[in-house]
Amino acid sequence: MSIVIHHNPDCGTSRNVLAIIEASGETPIVIEYLKTGWTRPQLLALFAAADLTPREALRTSKSPAEELGLLAPSVSDDTLLDAMLEHPVLVNRPIVCSPKGVRLCRPSEAVLDLLNQLPPDTMTKEDGTPLIFPKS
Repeated sequence: MSIVIHHNPDCGTSRNVLAIIEASGETPIVIEYLKTGWTRPQLLALFAAADLTPREALRTSKSPAEELGLLAPSVSDDTLLDAMLEHPVLVNRPIVCSPKGVRLCRPSEAVLDLLNQLPPDTMTKEDGTPLIFPKS
């Protein structure tokens, strides 16, 4: 089984996680979910596997969550899921699936536990801070 990344190429964290996966020697299946959209069963399965609620997976910054009235604690999971289906950008990213599990990889280093091997070279996060140091 290979690694799957639900990816937004416009997101620095998502690009960084993809680069880490590729640097580890994996060739992931890349799903650009803003183009493909989501299905309710797909989101429910991803969230269950990642141990996330729809609220925990909701992207609240740089998304229409606030203007759609989704930030109130009283908004139900079903309402959040309906909104995520209509507006795929509301799902936080990247979500990575591997034989080792499923995880929302924010921050980028959250992907490390999902890899069979670490990238051989030092990498940096989006802000330039070191992420992985090569083993000596």
